[in-house]
Formats: sequence, C-alpha cells, structure tokens
Amino acid sequence: MKPLGTGDPLRLGPYRLIGVLGAGGMGKVYLGRDSAGHPAAIKVLRPELAHQSNLAQRFVREAHAAQAVQSPGVARVLGAETESGRPWIACEFLAGPTLAEAVERYGPLDGTALRAVGAALANTLTDIHAAGLVHRDVKPPNIVLTATGPRIIDFGIARPEHGLTLTSTGEAPVTPGYGPPEQVLGQRVGPPADVFALGAVLTLAATGQTAYQGSHVAAVQYEVVHGEPRLEGLPPDLYPLIAPCLAKDPAYRPTPPQIAAALAPPPGAAAVWQHGPLAEDIGGREQEATRLAALPAAGDTQVPGPSRRRLLVALGTGGAVVAASAGTAAWWWLGKDDGGTTAAPKRDPWAAQPLKSYSSDNAPAALWGPVGGLNSDMPMLLPLRETLVVAMADGSIAGLDIRTGREKWRQKDAAAASSAAALDENTFAAADADGAVYGLRGRDRREQWSAPDARAAVVLAGDKQGAYVTTKDGELRAIGTNGKERWTVPLPVKSTVSKPAWATTADGMLVLSGSDGKLAVVDTRDGRKVWDTPKRSSYALPCAVGGGFVYAGGDGLTAYALKGDGKVEWNEDPKGEYIWSAPALDGDLLYAVNDTNLTVRNTGTREIEWTQDATSVALKYPPVIQGNSLWAGTSSSVDPDAMKVYDIAKGRLAWEDRRTSRERDDWTMTAANNRVFVLYTGSLTANPVF
Repeated sequence: MKPLGTGDPLRLGPYRLIGVLGAGGMGKVYLGRDSAGHPAAIKVLRPELAHQSNLAQRFVREAHAAQAVQSPGVARVLGAETESGRPWIACEFLAGPTLAEAVERYGPLDGTALRAVGAALANTLTDIHAAGLVHRDVKPPNIVLTATGPRIIDFGIARPEHGLTLTSTGEAPVTPGYGPPEQVLGQRVGPPADVFALGAVLTLAATGQTAYQGSHVAAVQYEVVHGEPRLEGLPPDLYPLIAPCLAKDPAYRPTPPQIAAALAPPPGAAAVWQHGPLAEDIGGREQEATRLAALPAAGDTQVPGPSRRRLLVALGTGGAVVAASAGTAAWWWLGKDDGGTTAAPKRDPWAAQPLKSYSSDNAPAALWGPVGGLNSDMPMLLPLRETLVVAMADGSIAGLDIRTGREKWRQKDAAAASSAAALDENTFAAADADGAVYGLRGRDRREQWSAPDARAAVVLAGDKQGAYVTTKDGELRAIGTNGKERWTVPLPVKSTVSKPAWATTADGMLVLSGSDGKLAVVDTRDGRKVWDTPKRSSYALPCAVGGGFVYAGGDGLTAYALKGDGKVEWNEDPKGEYIWSAPALDGDLLYAVNDTNLTVRNTGTREIEWTQDATSVALKYPPVIQGNSLWAGTSSSVDPDAMKVYDIAKGRLAWEDRRTSRERDDWTMTAANNRVFVLYTGSLTANPVF
C-alpha cells in the first residue's frame, strides 16, 4: 500500500482514507475506515475518465449490480456516490487469498474441499441470477476465500440477463478459458454463461490446470469454441458433475441449484477455509487487515508504529490480501520501522527459516534427524510441497513431514526399486512390483488415478500430463493422469532397474541420460525422439535444464539447444584427467566441478564468475543449491567423507561436515523449502541454509 499523494482525497463520504491499495486503468482503490473504525475498500474513477459516459455508466452499473445481489457469497457494497464529479464505490474489506493464489500456493483441492467450494459458488450464482444479473466474469482471481467461505467479486461487466451485449464480436471483455463460446462470439449471454465459467473454475481448482489451453489468447478462445476441455485430472466421482458445465450449447448445462445439490459435501465435513494451512493463511491476513485499518489516516495525530511511508506495494510477496468487489486485489507487506514491526504471513508455510549467520568452524545443527532405515542402495528423495517421499530399506516408500521428519504414511505395496517421480508440487507417481502405476497425493498417499496395466519397471519422470516409465519389456511409455497409455516407443538410451536412466521434463520435452552415457530428448506429446548424442560418460550423468538449453557434463561441459536438432551452443573441454561433473543451474549461473575446481559460469556470457577448491568432490551427482548455499559431497573413496558447503554469494567455502563411518557410501541430496536433505549410510537429515 502506498501513502496518499498529491491529488488524492482525504475523505470520501463517511470514509477517512488511509492509503492507496492499488491503481488500474479505470481508477484507484483506497483503504478507508468509517467513523466506527470499520475498514472499507473504496474505488474511485479517474478524473480524466469521469466525463466519458460509457465508462461512468459501467462504473455506476457495477455498484448497482453488486448492491442488487443479496447473498453471503459476494462482497457487499457499502455505499456508492458521486463526489466532485467523480463516482466512487465503497466495498466490504475481504482479507483472504484468491482461489487462483490458493491453488498455486497449496495445490489443487481434494474432493471434499472441491465439493464445498463448488457448492458455495453455485449457491452464490443462484443468488446473482435471482437478482436478474449474469456476472460474466467468474474466474479464480475473482473468487476470494475468506473465513466464512468463498466470495465472488468484481461486477464490472455484470449485466441484466435480458440485456444485450454492448460490444461486437471479438471486443467482449472475456477472460480466455473461462468465458463460454457464446460470450467469445459476442452473442447474448444468460445464466448458463456463469455455469460454464464455474466448470472451468472447478477444473482449475481440482487439477491445477486450466480446462482450455493454448500458446496465445486466440488459441485458447478457439479451443473454447471448437475444442474439448482437458479434464483428465478430475476425480472420477466429480467428472460427471463438472464436465456438463462445459457443454458448448448453453441449453445442455446444468443450473446452479442442480450443481449445488450435486456437489453438497458430506454432513459434518470441515470446510477447507476452516482448517489447515489455508485457514492459518486467512487468519493471518485478517489480523493484518485489522492492524492496517487502525493506521492513522492522513492528517490524524501520528501514533508509534510503522511509518506511513513504509507501506510498500509488494505484488506476490504473500502479505495481507484485500479484495474488493470493485475487482481489485491489493497486496502489500509492511517492513520494519523504528516504531515497531509487523509479522506478515509467510509466503510458504512449509518453508524453514534461513540461518542469519554461520560459522566456518562448525557445521550448524540439523533441523531434524537423523531418520534411519532408508534405502541407501537405491536411494530416493522426492520433495513435494509438504512431504518428502523416500525409499525405505524394506522396499517400501514412505512420506515424511517436511518440517519435522515424522513419518506420515508408508506405502508397502509400492516398489522402492521402481522409484517415483513428482507430477506437480502435490502429487507423485509410483509403481508396484507388478508394474501398476499410481498417481498419489503426497500429503496422505490418497490415490488420484491408477494404471494397472502399465507394466512399469522404473518411473523415470513426471509432469502434469502424467508419468514416464520404462516398461518390463524395455520400452519407454507415457501414462496419462486418466490411467491410460498415451504412447509407447523404443527406449532411446540404456536403462535398467539396477542402473536406471536419469530423466526430467521441461517445456514439453523429456530429457534422458542413459546408463550408457548417451543423451536423448523426446517430445512428451507423442514420444518422438527429437535428438540424441554419442556417449559422453560411463554412467547416467544428470543434466541441468533451463532457459531452453540442456547443460551436460562428462567429456565436456556442453550447452545443447533443448528443441530443434539439439544444436551445440558452446562446449568447454575438461582439464586434467577427470570429466566434468553433473552440473547444477541457478538462474543464469551454471555450477560444475572439473579436476579439483568448482567453477561458476555465466551461461549467457560464458564468463567464469568464480572458482573454489573442490578436491575429492563426487562427479556423478550435481551440486545442490538452496538459498545462498551450494552443497557437494566428496566421493565415497575418500576417508573421511565430507559434505562441502559453499557460500555462493561470497564465492567461498562456508563449512565442511566430515563423517567417519565403517560403511562407505555416496551422499544423496535434494533441497526444498529452505532445507537441504542429506542421506548418508541410510540416515537422513534436514539441514538449514543461509
């Protein structure tokens, strides 16, 4: 939030203004409070637009439309007037994340939560339509999750259901992927238009993906009019309830009351906005909103506390969110000032607090662990949003709480030897000994889908489209999130259960590094091999992928174009008798070890930023980067083993963690949420970063 500036009013109607929440093409939104101290968000049309009758009419229409709806599911309009020739609208102050933000931060909703949100939104649409209106812009950013449930905001383009569209074809204000075909085509729309949008909203909430996709707006709109929605990830029991909402013909869509009845959650089920991380998020934002409303208004006597000048706009930083029915989501955080502090909610509730300082003489204590009993012969560390999926020594896989290391669940029928792969931040794919593949939710291993006939040997990688596996017949197979085979092709690199290929997905491509030392890139749409390389090393050396390039170690440090023919952008030959290690990429900096040196190179200029001694660091595993720290383990042939931690901001060794053990083992590492997870001789620790 910004302080009031020259030209900003000090008062609008009964509201004293405190600051500017945001500004857009049509106007500004202010934070204000009435004489009783109640907060409000006040939207004011820009003075240079007030004389344009069409915009002023739309502004006034927004207020009248929202005031006409009597529903607990919308943000209430508290007042609307014209002052000094400028119309303004005062709206209820809603503290909470939008549905779009909640899905991005906490992942797709489970079945019960989806039913609760869907039923509540359907009831609100019933109320909106009962007022004789069609909202026409129902979408995740226009739905705010509050402590009392979801609220629909922004009536800026709402119209009476009997009214004609005021725009011609192609000019209607339609959000791509959410407006129905008739709205895209500029035709008259009625209540079924909002039902279509609700179906698209629930698809995103359930799967994390939009129902209609394309490389640009026109492509998305074409899919809405002519294509079929992508509903593969919908829960089977909800598919027949959501799919009809997306019918091309408005006559075939269900009504909101029918949707509300069909989606009604089980009796006694706790609402998603009343428990868990989302409820904590909402509670933190409510506290922040209350504190903001208590700030002195311009001209008031100042009291000790944060300076008004320290109210900074911080889009996306995870501070308090206030959404007004005027269609504005204002995000801000308050910095520390001499007069006090504020504790804005964390952007990620699963993240650990970084170290403020460290000593080069001693490694800091682990955040948790050691946790024993893990598989060190075929190790697996797979971090999801709140869970670390690991392979256990008994051949099963388990889910550990990422914050404490406590075992949350164990999947005994899953084959640890078959590995697992993340599909997104919340779900992963695993296989059992019979080759069946399952899509499981990380926090509780709830099955999302299954492919009993996949005949999987090893799960190599995954993305939102599904899993990529090697089969028991030695082929490469793609399994969709509907449990069906998408394609099967010959395996382009060598991979076995004991020595599987390394793989990752990026930008529609599957990158493979085989145990024969060869690389290959496959198109994830159809399995077509895009390009491959001759042997680069004697084992499957992981690559770094980013910015449209594949960076590979081995007999050279090489940058390949990810797409096209895999053109070599540049190559650096190794020095000495050793190959280049598996590299790690952080932004535009590439980290790799050759001979006895850790080298940091700018991928754009190819200039070396800094080097540090990396004697005895293992070459077959990439360094792990988290925060300002880089972690690299020494080879198992070195005694004692050591974990070397580098300060990448200062370009120097931060500390070493030495281990002496009768057993010789490699270090297995991964990182997430300001933690580095280290597995050594079957024991796992979570370590802090700086």
